[in-house]
Amino acid sequence: MRILFLPKYPNLGASSRMRTYQFLPRWNQAGVAYKVSPFFNEAYLKKFYSEEKRSIWNMMSCYVRRLRILAAFWKYDLIWIEKELFPFTPSYAEWILARLGKGYVVDYDDAVFHNYDKHRNPIIRYWMGDKIAWVMRNSKQVLAGNKYLAAYAMTSGAKNVSMLPTVVDLKGYPLKKIHSGSRVRIGWIGSPTTLKYVASISESIRNLGKSYPIEFLIINAADTAVPDMGVPVRLIPWSEEKEGEMIAEMDIGIMPLPDDKWERGKCAYKLIQYMACGLPVVASPVGMNKDVVRHGENGFLADSQSEWIFYLEILIKDAALRTQMGNAGRALVEREYTVEKNFRKMMGVLGVKGNRRMRE
Repeated sequence: MRILFLPKYPNLGASSRMRTYQFLPRWNQAGVAYKVSPFFNEAYLKKFYSEEKRSIWNMMSCYVRRLRILAAFWKYDLIWIEKELFPFTPSYAEWILARLGKGYVVDYDDAVFHNYDKHRNPIIRYWMGDKIAWVMRNSKQVLAGNKYLAAYAMTSGAKNVSMLPTVVDLKGYPLKKIHSGSRVRIGWIGSPTTLKYVASISESIRNLGKSYPIEFLIINAADTAVPDMGVPVRLIPWSEEKEGEMIAEMDIGIMPLPDDKWERGKCAYKLIQYMACGLPVVASPVGMNKDVVRHGENGFLADSQSEWIFYLEILIKDAALRTQMGNAGRALVEREYTVEKNFRKMMGVLGVKGNRRMRE
């Protein structure tokens, strides 16, 4: 069995790291041969995160590299695509693979179809509004990170759709640390492009800071400007090796989101990370957040600024409740959101059988 993995990003990109790269050791153990070829390179991704201008030549090289790897598609038994082969181009390449090759599997953890059907440019909306629907329809299998994505795949006419949540390797997530500081640490982890979600609840944090000793922790991949939260803020540079340890420094994990179509496609991965470290959570009742958060059991769902204040205040004041909810969250992750569980499901859905241990 030989698999060609075509993620969107190198390991630095969170979605590709969680949906492709973290499973590679398991594929090795299963004796499955594979090759990995991301679309974007690390230079592009670093400029994207730091909001620097990206080189058109770098972008063009990404398209050329993908074309070259596809020229040898016949060498593989399975082609695994993350989202699409070529961003902002019609789905001709997927159409060709579906008819000339052995087909492809396509994987989604974001509502990337809204990059096209909700694009501000009417030409893109007209010509590519249904691009991802075509990619899904022509695939042999769609793997969807949540119900919203799975529903879109089914309405698009995809032949086979399976739910595959974004999960964690529990070995990298130690249980919450007991710290000696007097301040309660409310924390958030995410990319620079999603800091706007943190800013949306700054008013609530500021109000709580007037009555309680709070420190706000932000784990971020870039040294970037942080929102004014009205309380002490500690920006922690993200590190793959220490990600779990950083989260374990928090007392409460949060995931604010607006109730928009793009956000409904998110896979609640932050919440799963927090819970893996035994943290209670407060989150917006949007998309998969409503599936992961059992309100009053492992955290709370907050739908307004007043609810954010109310539920965070409960957790700030009650350390025992934080521990109780954190334990419930950890138990949920152990049952439903681990690499081991996902990999077994992945092998079953795809009908993959291992062979001799090798990889390209």
